[in-house]
Amino acid sequence: MDAADLDYRARTSSGCIPPLLVSRLLELGHGEEVEFQAGRGEWFCARAWARLLGDQGRQAAALEVLAPYVATGWWPAARAQAELLESWGRAEEAIALARPYADAARLPLEFFGRLLARHGRRDEALVLLSGGVDDWFLATALVEVSEGTGQDEDIAALLVARIPAQHRCDGPWCCRGLDPDTAIGLVAAIRERQGRIDEAIALLHTRQHVTSVNNHDQLADLLARHDRIEELREYAASEDHGHAAQRLAGVLEERSDVEGAIAVYRQPGDSLARQCHGSVQLAQLLARHGRGDEAIEVMRVLADSPGGAEDWIVDTLCTLYTDQSRAQDGLAYLDTLKARRDGEEEWDFFRMRLQLMADCGLLDEAIEQARVHPEGDTSYAAWTISDLLAETGRTEEAVAVLEAHAPANSVALAGHLINLGRIKDAVAILQQRESEPVVPVWTGTSPTESPF
Repeated sequence: MDAADLDYRARTSSGCIPPLLVSRLLELGHGEEVEFQAGRGEWFCARAWARLLGDQGRQAAALEVLAPYVATGWWPAARAQAELLESWGRAEEAIALARPYADAARLPLEFFGRLLARHGRRDEALVLLSGGVDDWFLATALVEVSEGTGQDEDIAALLVARIPAQHRCDGPWCCRGLDPDTAIGLVAAIRERQGRIDEAIALLHTRQHVTSVNNHDQLADLLARHDRIEELREYAASEDHGHAAQRLAGVLEERSDVEGAIAVYRQPGDSLARQCHGSVQLAQLLARHGRGDEAIEVMRVLADSPGGAEDWIVDTLCTLYTDQSRAQDGLAYLDTLKARRDGEEEWDFFRMRLQLMADCGLLDEAIEQARVHPEGDTSYAAWTISDLLAETGRTEEAVAVLEAHAPANSVALAGHLINLGRIKDAVAILQQRESEPVVPVWTGTSPTESPF
């Protein structure tokens, strides 16, 4: 077993049985196949089988499954074993296992620091993580681990020292490692838990570029947590991404003020992104509260606006038509859209037509139309057609469609084969190997420079 090979297959899900299909095998009672493949270098099988053995109280057997993988020195295997040991109450063994990796890369160090902190060794964790404070990932762990240790001021001082007094970034990739906006957010988190809410708010207002992460705005969340709704309303009116408006509408909806939440989304925004996403969120809000026809109208207005008929927007509209049992109306809209485009319909839009036709009981007609579409003989078209067939119980036909485009659709094909009980065929398809590029083993270190 080779660490570089394990790393490549795990990162790319190439030439291996991916986690979703491993879970499917177990759900359908094919544990013996998972166990067999775990002994043949299938990492995701080994991880799942070891967890299952651990749940059954067979700890020694679980560790035996992981042992060959851990022996390669590959960090994900060591982490998986450490997590099992910790879950079994064997924290000291987990710490001993993870410690050597913590010196090599940021992800093992972050894991090790949190592991130490969870088991009464916070001081040691803080010392280790403080050494990596110039890395935003480790700095975040440091702030979270330090809660309740009485060292808030020391940690805040470390972070403040990394916020330039004069320089402010002119773009998100200006500063490597711990950028000023992230440092500001971490200091604000410390001030909030100290009860210094006004200071936290003032700090967050000084951010310039990174105001939202994963569709969440830290300032909006802070204002909502502390019931400062008027300040949140004012902030939502000016925040360009629309995440503050989404947070405000969410708070109002939770308080049963649906009309107030609707009014938030109906306020015009300055940015096109905010207007677009706000309309989608408004439609979803209306649909949640039984106002599907209004939701459709909101999406129709958006889709009919200049440049509004993007595939994801039209897809959202068609989904609403389906959910409201108005598939025929959805087809009529797609006809209108097709006419606007001189009778042309790209596959991204045609696949929406297929689903609507299937909802109208016209699956065979949909498939026939798909096969004569200019893109009907592509691998991505085959995936869509096979899904429609499988949804109606025609799994053998779905397999035949995908087999013509293997290995491009190997995972989807293998999934259907597993559902048919053809386990060996499915595994053989998944384990087909393509030529691999020469890449270094992933040790847990991620790049800090811009990918652009």
